Amino acid sequence: MSRDRRRLSLLTNVNDRNGGSHGRPRRIAAAPLTCLLLWQCGGAAFAEPLAGTGGELKQLSVEELMNVKVTSVAKEPQKLLQAAASIQVITSEDIRRSGATSIPEALRLADNLQVARINAHDWAISARGFNANLANKLLVLIDGRAVYTPLYGGVLWDVEDYLLEDIDRIEVISGPGGTLWGANAVNGVINIVTKAATDTQGPYAFGGGGNEPRAQAGARYGAELAPDVSLRVYGKYTNYGDEVMGTGANAEDSWHMGRGGFRLDAQSSPQDRFTLQGDLYNGTEDNGGNGDAGRSGGNILGRWTHTRTDGASMSLQLYYDHTQLSQPFAASPANPPFYGGFPAASLTDSLDTYDLDFQYHFAWGVRQQLTWGLGYRATHEADFDLSVVRFSPPVLDQALYSGFLQDEILLAPSVYLTLGSKLEHNDYTGYEAEPSAHLQWNVDSRQLLWAAVSRAVRTPSRYDHDLLVPSGLINPPPPFQFPATYLQGNPGFKSETLIAYEAGYRATLGPKLTASVSTFYNDYHDLRSTTATPTTATYIFPYPIFFQNNLEGDTYGLELSTSYQVLDWWRLHAGYDLLRENIHVKPGEPDATGATNETADPQQQVALRSSMDLPRGVTLDAALRWVDTLHINNGPAGGAVVGTVPSYFGLDSTLAWHVNKRLELSIAGQNLLHEYHVEYGFPSPTRELIVRSVFARITWGY
Repeated sequence: MSRDRRRLSLLTNVNDRNGGSHGRPRRIAAAPLTCLLLWQCGGAAFAEPLAGTGGELKQLSVEELMNVKVTSVAKEPQKLLQAAASIQVITSEDIRRSGATSIPEALRLADNLQVARINAHDWAISARGFNANLANKLLVLIDGRAVYTPLYGGVLWDVEDYLLEDIDRIEVISGPGGTLWGANAVNGVINIVTKAATDTQGPYAFGGGGNEPRAQAGARYGAELAPDVSLRVYGKYTNYGDEVMGTGANAEDSWHMGRGGFRLDAQSSPQDRFTLQGDLYNGTEDNGGNGDAGRSGGNILGRWTHTRTDGASMSLQLYYDHTQLSQPFAASPANPPFYGGFPAASLTDSLDTYDLDFQYHFAWGVRQQLTWGLGYRATHEADFDLSVVRFSPPVLDQALYSGFLQDEILLAPSVYLTLGSKLEHNDYTGYEAEPSAHLQWNVDSRQLLWAAVSRAVRTPSRYDHDLLVPSGLINPPPPFQFPATYLQGNPGFKSETLIAYEAGYRATLGPKLTASVSTFYNDYHDLRSTTATPTTATYIFPYPIFFQNNLEGDTYGLELSTSYQVLDWWRLHAGYDLLRENIHVKPGEPDATGATNETADPQQQVALRSSMDLPRGVTLDAALRWVDTLHINNGPAGGAVVGTVPSYFGLDSTLAWHVNKRLELSIAGQNLLHEYHVEYGFPSPTRELIVRSVFARITWGY
């Protein structure tokens, strides 16, 4: 039974009873670590796709889109209009009409995200600030599988992709989600939900090319193996070209990736459903003259859901995920008299993840809905060829135990109070609690008011805790003493914490107009800092630099989104984000960059989108965005040196012709206003510019 039907039942019972950059060193303290991580070395969800939504969203009006079911806010289906959070949904039709060729490109459709392209393969994506290609306060899930890496707590966006036609929707929450999703769901949650195999029957194929990406092709075939048993298999290949550096030189960062996978859905009875799915991928990225970086891996996931006749439901999910990254480094020649240099090397990181998650929903009396769950995650991570960037110990096994309980209480007709908390135990900081309280009032069937207070944490990554970057210095003759280590993690690094206060309003203001507005105030403590103290520094060189928790501060802002159906064939959408940040060093504590090293975010963003259905099967879509100036730090090596990324306008547009029911021809242009422009990175000759691109595609399928 859905959450909305349960609420109707509860309300009825109560009434009855009562009688009613490439080359961007901003957040990295050492050049070798920049090579590794800035070049993108680089509880689980049970978000079942809802039957029938995949192919029907294109016919929905803006009013009906408010009734699309989402699962990320409550871990069970509920209407978007009744979800008490700052959430936006990117539908399958939105993705198709945008001309996006990757998941990061599709995420530009969410007004409540900051999305910036750094180079050909790296992206900086976050919500409500703290953005970077090492952003570590945003949790991303694909069909319930968490895809952040414990290496630095972020997402490898060049690795995470899918056949976009088979994505049902992307739910984007800005704001903490730790009560349900656990650590790292600090500033937001992105939940990518793919279509059930039953909704992707028959053949589908596409192919295209342009200057960026140079070539892309994909195919999928779905079939019914038996009554109530469906299977699909897919493959996708993408080849991206080089971007350009600020000097006009070729950035030599082209890359290609191939991937394939399957999904099987079976319904053995009206109460029981089973899903089995998996993916494999392999690709390489040009690393200039240093050789190619490698990206490969695979995953397999099984999920069983059971619904009882009284409306209670349970889910059990298990997955295994393997990733392998290799990052080459050029040889570093000796510089006498004190430098020893490094030989050429390639750091390899291998990660195996095993995750088990169970959850149960049930009604407790006539006024309460309870959800509880238990989870266990084990990881095995091994790092090899540790001559330049090291992690100590090189091989690490970790375990994460978790449990959560959430209680939704009907206080009065259409007024709900939701209380809950997640309790996790990790090997670095022990127990972490993430409670929250949400109050919502469904003013009527078209309006929602909500407010929330939450606690969320970002637990340490290997980067924070185990990193060891040698300085390349050798011991000179007395009286000089130079350190062997340039940058190192801190075994005493604590979890970063957030107390968030939010309020919002979402409404269908008429058959043609919808609007959503959210405000927030975030109070952060124990944020990551970089410190060289007199007890660790030696003589001339202020090394080694340690990670500590010497920063704190607050952010606040506003998120506004609205859609208007101008005519039956023309829809407009607008979004506006305001973000103000005040991050500072704790009184009496040091920080190498004066608290400028953790944020590089636009103060304002504006998005305007237009979608037109023209005669003879032609559609025209355009998206204009304005991004405010970024203030970005040069990292500890340069001290508190702040540069800027200028504000810019970006225009993307897609023209498509539906020749017939099965065949579509389209041409998409991105960044059409500029031949080149920069979106991220500290000003330097090696900062990369994003090129204007045109991509033509032919699509055929049922």
